[in-house]
Order: sequence, then structure tokens, then C-alpha cells
Amino acid sequence: MAEKLIALIPGDGIGPEVTREARRLLEWYQGQGLPLTLWDLDLGAERYLKDGTTFPKEVSDKIRAECSAVFLGALGDPRVPDMSHARDILFGLRFGFDLYANIRPVRALSDRLVPLKGRTRADVDFVVFRENTEGVYVGVGGQVRRGTPHEIAINEDINTRFGVERIIVAAFEHAKQHGKKRVHMADKSNAMRHAHELWLRVFDEVGQRYPGIERQHVYVDALCLYLLQDPSQFEVVVTNNLFGDIVTDLGAGLQGGLGMACSANVHPADPTRLGLFEPVHGSAPPLAGKNVANPFASLLTVGALLSHLGYPEHERHIERAITEAVDSGQVTRDLGGDLTTTQAADWVIERIKTA
Repeated sequence: MAEKLIALIPGDGIGPEVTREARRLLEWYQGQGLPLTLWDLDLGAERYLKDGTTFPKEVSDKIRAECSAVFLGALGDPRVPDMSHARDILFGLRFGFDLYANIRPVRALSDRLVPLKGRTRADVDFVVFRENTEGVYVGVGGQVRRGTPHEIAINEDINTRFGVERIIVAAFEHAKQHGKKRVHMADKSNAMRHAHELWLRVFDEVGQRYPGIERQHVYVDALCLYLLQDPSQFEVVVTNNLFGDIVTDLGAGLQGGLGMACSANVHPADPTRLGLFEPVHGSAPPLAGKNVANPFASLLTVGALLSHLGYPEHERHIERAITEAVDSGQVTRDLGGDLTTTQAADWVIERIKTA
């Protein structure tokens, strides 16, 4: 089997700590015969503050030519208030490699993680397809009269037929391949009638190609309410870049917090292309260096990465081990336990080894 090169970018804050645990798990799979090569990259706030480096072209070129996947720990540091390094790295990967689908599974692994009264893990099991290369995050806009009482700040919401259609197709294809019966599309077409009428129209047109799958439109504010009232009605949700960013963090609350949330940034039209995989808890600067961050999101992210590389059975093994850790209380303090980052990862990795 051909070697698969995986770039590791620890990033900022708790990023290096959770990436350390992800690396340990990947190293174990290396030892079990998976053809993985790990490439550690010194990118993040520390490097930027030292010499101004963000995302060098030579690194981008090597990733494009040689890598099968990138693991990104976290980005964000209060010493870089404008987040210039984080934008260059994250958007350089997402936009630069056309990873147009941000896929966030919202799945509770244990009943005790579900914060809703009367609900269990069976009620929290859906996936969000977030458009990843358009919308307001493109950065089109500007400022006029900056620093004066008459300052004007504009960010444009960019939506193309091509971009909207391909993410909606990806959501329906996922539903078809995984036996799901319903796809919801969330927008705000009642208030943003130009941009989001496009979403509404394309959703209807694409949905007609999948007669066995029910399509339901929902305004994003109503979606937030419905997710709290009855998350079990959702199987696949597709939405734009900004709304997807918000809705998925709400979803993380349903599955036990950001420490349980992983994500994949991929190009579904060509699954052989590079994928970017991230635990989505952010850099959490107040927790950095204390060995208290929950490592489970990073380990689940390793599972998603391995599945992308053609090893879905390992993703299932990782999920089962983490479920056992949660059910037996072998967790960090955010989940009600007293283990350190390292101890919680130790428990899961040992469980995987003996499974």
C-alpha cells in the first residue's frame, strides 16, 4: 500500500496538547501496519510572532502535491488580535484546496451527555453540511471613514449557483449513501431574499433528483429552536457558511460540548483529494498548558481522518472506546471527571489496543 502523508499543525492554545494525543493514536496505527507518514509543521501564533510566517507557499505546494490529509489542532491567540496567521492557515487550506464541504457529525455517544430533559443519545444523531468556501467568510467588503463616528463597514455575502448546488448535492448524496430519509436546508430567505432565494430554489431543484428522500426547508432561527425541542427529527442539515458555523456549535452542546465535536473539510465530488480534519473546540487560551483540555474531539477527528483514508473500521473502534470512557467516567473535568488530557487519552488508546 502506498504511504499516506499526514501533515500535523498543532496551532495555538490547547492545540499542541490535543494534537499530541492525536499523534500518539496515529503512531499506534502506524505500528499496526497502516501506511501513514506523519509530517509535523511549525505553524501558528508562536511561529508568526517569531518571524512573521503564516502559511508559506512551499508548505502549501508540498501539501497539495504529497499529502493525503491535514490534522489541525486549533488556531487563535490573543497576542495576534487580528487573527492574521489563523486566517492565512485556515482559509489557505479551506479556500486554497477548495474544501467546499465542512461536515460536522452531531452524535451523542452517551445518554448522560445529552443536556435535554427526557432525551437520550438516540435523539441526537445528525450531520451538518456547511458550505465552506463562499458566504460572508470570503472576505469581500471594506471600511470607509474608519475610526470616525461615520464609519461604514461592509461584508458581502457571496453565493454562487455552482457553490450552492454542489454542497446541496453533497448533502443529498450523503443521505442516499447512508440510508437517511430526510434533508433539511436552513436559510433566511424571508429576510435575505436575493442570496437565500437562490438556496431555496436550488434546494428544491436538487431535491427532485432524489425522490426517495424528503426535503424540508427551515429558517435558521427556527432550526435553532427545533434542535432544542426535538433534535431527533433531523438527519442531514445543509446550510451556508455563517449559519453552519453557528448551528454546529449549538449541535455540539447537544452531544456533550465542544470537547466532543470533530469536523472534516473535504471535496465530496472527489473523495480521493486532500481532507482537512479539525477538532472544533478552538484554542481556549485560558486552558493552554494546564493539561486539562478534553482530548476526545481530537481522537474522534483522527477517526474521521482514517475513515477518509479508507479505514472506516478504525473510526468505529475509536468511537466505541470513547463511548466506554464516557460511560465509565474516565473523562476530563468538562464531562464531570477528574482526568488530565493525557490520562483521558491514555485510557482510550489502551482500550483501543485491547479491543
